[in-house]
Amino acid sequence: MLNVSLCGIELKNPVIAASGTFGFGEEYNNVFDVSKLGGIATKGLTLNKREGNDGLRIYEAESGIMNSVGLQNPGIEEFIKTELPKMKKFNTVIFANLGGGTIEEYLSGIEKLNNSDIDMIELNISCPNVKAGGMAFGIKSNIAYDVVSRVKEIAKKPIMVKLSPNAENIVDMSEKCCKAGADAISLVNTFKAMAIDIYKRKPVFNNTFAGLSGPAIKPIALRMVYEVSRAVDIPVVGMGGITTWQDAIEFIMAGAEAVQVGTANFIKPDICLDIIDGIKSFMVSENIKNLSEIKGTIRGV
Repeated sequence: MLNVSLCGIELKNPVIAASGTFGFGEEYNNVFDVSKLGGIATKGLTLNKREGNDGLRIYEAESGIMNSVGLQNPGIEEFIKTELPKMKKFNTVIFANLGGGTIEEYLSGIEKLNNSDIDMIELNISCPNVKAGGMAFGIKSNIAYDVVSRVKEIAKKPIMVKLSPNAENIVDMSEKCCKAGADAISLVNTFKAMAIDIYKRKPVFNNTFAGLSGPAIKPIALRMVYEVSRAVDIPVVGMGGITTWQDAIEFIMAGAEAVQVGTANFIKPDICLDIIDGIKSFMVSENIKNLSEIKGTIRGV
C-alpha cells in the first residue's frame, strides 16, 4: 500500500529522513526502529573531513530554525569505512548526500561512492562554488547543468539532484538538471536567511547568513514542488516544512513521488512514524490502494 518506486529502487513507504537532520541514523535508532523509514539521507558528505563552521550553528526562528553547520562530516572514505556498515543494518534505502566546493571534488566523491553499498546519491548543488567566488552551484542553471552532466558521465548510482530554493529560476534549474541526465530531483533545500543580535549589533551567525527551514517555508516549498513536478518527467522528492501526514499528502498531491522530513525530527524524534501512520490511515479512509492514485492530482491554472 505505502511502497513507492524511485528510480527503480523500492521504498517501503514514501517518508525519508532528510539530510542534515538525522546524522547517519544511529542516534535516532536508540529512540525508534529506523528500519521503518522509507529511507535515510545521510548528513552532507564531502571529499575530505570538515569540522564545520565556528560560532553559533542553530538559531530558533519564527516557525522554524536557522542553521549554519557548515557540512561538518567525517569525509567520504571514513563514512564508507565506519558509518555505512552500521547504516546497512537498518534495512532501509540509503541516500548519500554529496557536496563539494569544485566540480573536481564532486567527481572524486562520485568515484568513491560508486564502489560503495549506498543506494542513491543526492547531489547537493547548494554548496558554494569556490572557483566562482562562493556563489552556490545551484544558483545559475548553466552551472548546475555542467555539474550534473559531468557527474552523470561517471556515476554508477542513480543521481538525485537537490535543488536550492535560492536558484534564479527553480523551474529552469530543474529542466536543465533533467536535460543533463539527473535521475530524480529533490527540493527544496534551505532558504538563505539572516538574524541580527540587536544588543551586540551584529549578525547572529559568524557567516552572516544561514539556512532557514521548518514550517515557515512549507507554502513556498510546496509551490516549488508543484511547479517543478509539472516541468520535468523524472521523479520529484518534496521537502520543506513537513511536520504532519497532511503536509506529506499535500506534497504528494502536488507531484512528489516521496517526501523528506527534516526540521520536524528535532521537534519529535520519531515524528516520521507519525507521518507514515497518518498517510496509511488516510489511504484506508479514502479507499486509496496506492499513492500513485493521488500523486500529482492537483492541477491549477
